[in-house]
Amino acid sequence: MTTSSSPTPHDGGQVRPSPAAPGARGHIGLIVAGSLVSGLVVGLLLVAAPFIPAEESELTGALLFGFALGWAMLAVLSVRFTDQPQRWAAAPALFMGLGGLLLVVFGSGAHEVLKWVWPPALLALVVWMIVRARRQLRSRSRRWLLYPVIAMMALAAVGGGYETVSGALDEGELTMPGQLIDVGGHSLHLSCSGSGSPTVVLEPGAGETSSAFRWITPAVARETRVCAYDRAGRGRSEPADTPQDAAQIATDLYTLLQRGQVAGPYVLAGHSFGGLYVLTFAARFPDEVAGMVLVDPTAPASVATQAKTPDNQRSYDIVRRVSALLSASARLGSGRLTGLDYGNLTVTVRHAQSTIEEYMQAGASTDQAASLSDFGDKPLVVLIAGSGSDAAWIAAREELATVSTNSVHRVIDGATHQQLVTDELAAAATTQAILDVLTSIREDEPLVR
Repeated sequence: MTTSSSPTPHDGGQVRPSPAAPGARGHIGLIVAGSLVSGLVVGLLLVAAPFIPAEESELTGALLFGFALGWAMLAVLSVRFTDQPQRWAAAPALFMGLGGLLLVVFGSGAHEVLKWVWPPALLALVVWMIVRARRQLRSRSRRWLLYPVIAMMALAAVGGGYETVSGALDEGELTMPGQLIDVGGHSLHLSCSGSGSPTVVLEPGAGETSSAFRWITPAVARETRVCAYDRAGRGRSEPADTPQDAAQIATDLYTLLQRGQVAGPYVLAGHSFGGLYVLTFAARFPDEVAGMVLVDPTAPASVATQAKTPDNQRSYDIVRRVSALLSASARLGSGRLTGLDYGNLTVTVRHAQSTIEEYMQAGASTDQAASLSDFGDKPLVVLIAGSGSDAAWIAAREELATVSTNSVHRVIDGATHQQLVTDELAAAATTQAILDVLTSIREDEPLVR
């Protein structure tokens, strides 16, 4: 027997959908998209906010706060406005919020602890998030929006773990000749070879280490004592807490040589940005410098041309914030994974940070290098790359040679800026310039053009 039922007056002739029916309430896809985008936007706004210091730890923490807000919004809004509550999103919100808080409160000190903890913790969280989302999110937004974000989190976890372990192995296995010498708050790596005087001191270019002079160091060591070192944060040298402008670098180098018992006066040879540092050293410690070789140097500038207006102060702050975030990316193994290296050393977090700091201090360094206006009759050779140098570049470096009455400038045909130290044939011209300065000092004769 069959039975039938008819709508009651209370039904109004309509069959009501079940409250549990998918799609009965809200649009989960919009909630997912809006929450994730909002988190990113808030994070970027916090990074740009003037009340957040332009330092890596604080900016990373601010960005994590934004991401945490996005996940929290997903958890709350999905419960309130849809029938697909994503309560699991509270977990990544808590994880990122706590990490951001620790970075903002404790700064760089928190990095040293978190670098071992967060990669495996984040990877475990990612696996759990995938399981929960697969069970609770019945929407195409899971595949097109959520999974790509979770995949990036997984890559960050793997890259961060890879960087942490590789960095520890590097520190344990890196065996370079020389010694670490405390220069006041941090130690610098110094390596000397050969014998004779005066001693030649090599200053590498921006972002470079002492290994950049691998063709030059042994050739000069056959004629005299030669010393190469790594600036703060490079190679085996420890990072510094103080801003690394030319004045600070010159002061640290002076302390390094004194405590390393390397007697002056010295012949200083600086490539690219290294030219700024040897010029500043010569201006601050004139009695310690017997001669110089500037290898396609960065040109110093007068203080008048570097006046700091509100506009360029704001530009400086923006660049510093972007640079801090870029240095933070090195903690995800970006330098190692992309294969970037300097000599035999892969880019590490501290190497990336010191290089960015170096460029951030470029304005101050060019000002400080300009303080050397008179080098007397001490021998000075200025080398200029013949390839890639326009007339203005060449003229500025020719002008630099006029600070000494005993100077020559040489354009090395066919050699690029970098090849003057990294290419065996072109580096021979740099070696010869150093030897020419040595000869001028030892024989007390003018340089031969």
